[in-house]
Amino acid sequence: MQHLLERIKAGTLWDFHGGIHPPENKHQSSLTPVVDAGLPPQLIIPVRQHAGPAGELLVRVGDRVKKGQPLTGFDKGRIVPVHASTSGTVTAIEQHTVAHPSGLDDLCVILTPDGEDAWGPRDGRPDYWNLERGELLARIQQAGIAGLGGAVFPTHSKLDGRGQLTEILIVNGLECEPYITTDDRLMQEYADEIMDGIRVLKHLLKPKLTLIGVEDNKPAAIESLNRHATDPDVLVKSVPTKYPSGGAKQTIELLTGRQVAKGGRAVDMGIMVLNVATVFAIKRAIIDGEPLIERIVTLTGDAFKKPGNAWVRLGTPVRWLLQRFELQPEADQRVIMGGPMMGFTLPHAMVPVVKATNCLLSPTRAELPPPGPEQACIRCSACADACPATLLPQELYWYSRVKEYDKAEKLNLFDCIECGACAWVCPSEIPLVQYYKIAKDDIREARAEAEKAERAKQRFEAKQARFERDKAAREARHAEAAAQRRQAMTAAGGEDPVAAALARLKAKQETTQAGTSEPAPDNGAMIAAREARKQEALARRAAKATEAADGVESGAVEVDPKKAAVAAALARAKAKKAAQAAGGDAVSETAQGHRDEAPPASVLAEPADADPKKAAVAAAIARAKAKKAAQAAGDDALSEPPREHRDEAPPASTLAEPADADPKKAAVAAAIARAKARKAAQAAGDDAVSEPPQEHRDEAPPASTQAEPADADPKKAAVAAAIARAKARKLAAEAAASSPSSSTDKSH
Repeated sequence: MQHLLERIKAGTLWDFHGGIHPPENKHQSSLTPVVDAGLPPQLIIPVRQHAGPAGELLVRVGDRVKKGQPLTGFDKGRIVPVHASTSGTVTAIEQHTVAHPSGLDDLCVILTPDGEDAWGPRDGRPDYWNLERGELLARIQQAGIAGLGGAVFPTHSKLDGRGQLTEILIVNGLECEPYITTDDRLMQEYADEIMDGIRVLKHLLKPKLTLIGVEDNKPAAIESLNRHATDPDVLVKSVPTKYPSGGAKQTIELLTGRQVAKGGRAVDMGIMVLNVATVFAIKRAIIDGEPLIERIVTLTGDAFKKPGNAWVRLGTPVRWLLQRFELQPEADQRVIMGGPMMGFTLPHAMVPVVKATNCLLSPTRAELPPPGPEQACIRCSACADACPATLLPQELYWYSRVKEYDKAEKLNLFDCIECGACAWVCPSEIPLVQYYKIAKDDIREARAEAEKAERAKQRFEAKQARFERDKAAREARHAEAAAQRRQAMTAAGGEDPVAAALARLKAKQETTQAGTSEPAPDNGAMIAAREARKQEALARRAAKATEAADGVESGAVEVDPKKAAVAAALARAKAKKAAQAAGGDAVSETAQGHRDEAPPASVLAEPADADPKKAAVAAAIARAKAKKAAQAAGDDALSEPPREHRDEAPPASTLAEPADADPKKAAVAAAIARAKARKAAQAAGDDAVSEPPQEHRDEAPPASTQAEPADADPKKAAVAAAIARAKARKLAAEAAASSPSSSTDKSH
């Protein structure tokens, strides 16, 4: 390095590969002093004007602010604040179009000046040599300083880290792009303040040598700098004019002969490069205590009536500046922010001036014709000859166009400084730089997504690892507690209750898995109680049905088939109970006296499978008619039957209903009796039914018996039984009516 320093001091200069010599067009604006642009009626201040994230807002709508007051905060990393460019009121905080090639919106603070232009508190430190390195960097960050050469990288972040290992400090005043003269006028008029800024940086970085590089087309600036550069370790170096000598890597190669490795940084070589406007802003921030709220902007082009350079407050609308400097627009007038090589056309004029704005170019069509239509590449290699980064622009173009970004990266796409020299010399007028910018943006976006996914993966893996650690620690605690418990139980001579419970649970689970299960509990008592309640409910319904049947017999209530069926069953049960109480003698005597008679129709009419509902209805109707006939015949006729019928058994309905019969018990008894009767009928067989008494064997069987085969229809049988019962009762009534006379004749 010492040998290199000696060669530099001896006046040695180097050169870089490629480069072009476009028309400079600098005299339009470099011949007049810098003026103050004035205070616009409204300022549009974007909250992010640097390469990095924006700070947190510190103001709200309606707040009154002073000139230089911070509008956003700052934090560690690449965050720098923005400040109020004048005093006034915050009238809005909203999205607004910003100075960017995309033409997209960003969050902006709308400030309405009050006309006083009153400064807020300022804390200048002319004795900067008494400040520590950390405090100097903090003041630079608080002032919102970013690289004013175009990259707007946060200056405090660039000076920090390996910046303390700087051996050569280079102040870049080359300003190689056509039309732009901001640095030229700054060096001409403010050379003394630039030198103060260099001294602050020398105190901060402690370099061995400081170089101020200026192109030889700026003789006035070189003379002014030489006049104020009195320090022996500060050299003003004049270099030949060639574009893009102002690029950081090209400047380093011009002044030191050293090349920055691909993907490397100049600071790794012990070299720090800062723009001359950035050095001036550092002087204002440290010595004067003024944040970065304004900068020099070149307003040039044949469309301007008064081209020149002006101090413009950050946030000033471009439209107001164009009117202020008397733009005479053509049809479809273009306004380019930056120079003709690296600038971009604004989407409209209501875009604010930001920290990166160094020029507003408004050329006429004759002065700077718009590019023609893109044509096919003819592989002339002119772009490769002009590339200052020694790349292969034509191959980068092919791969970028078809989005084969992996191949483009292998050809060092990110070493492109986007100077536009390749596009300038291309005979096919291919916008090569635009393809490279799109490719870079796509690659950065893909990398950001990949990094985001990787961070999410790492967070997930860390979470899983934490869960595993917690689980292992929990199991270790449980095992330790179990061991202590077992040890205590063993010492006490007892059994571990937790282990026993776990063993029982495990055994039960194994039994269940093996297909075995515990015996079901004995629910007999519950089932019996349920059946008893069911029988009691049935008895209650039977009692109600009996009452309804009585009502039907008296003619007061209409017949309900279901209730009549229940009443008929109850009546039959009572009749059977009364017959059993009367004894077997009466029944047998009646049978002996009437062996020659046909059996009663009611006995023959009810097969086992008759419909109970219809049979019950028929029985109820028959009983009602019988009672009416009995009432008409009188009590004597009913009490004393004819002599030939005295030995007969009384009808079942007469014997069946004692006055004090309990309806619930009768219903239950009837059900039991029916069940027993069915079992007895099945046990007796067909022989007992088919064989009549000895003295009646030669007689023909009753018609009703002949009429009912085994497969008789129960419904028809029930109807036949009802008709038979009605006829029997009618005959009984007639016999009862004629019985008094016959009995009288017998007595005589």
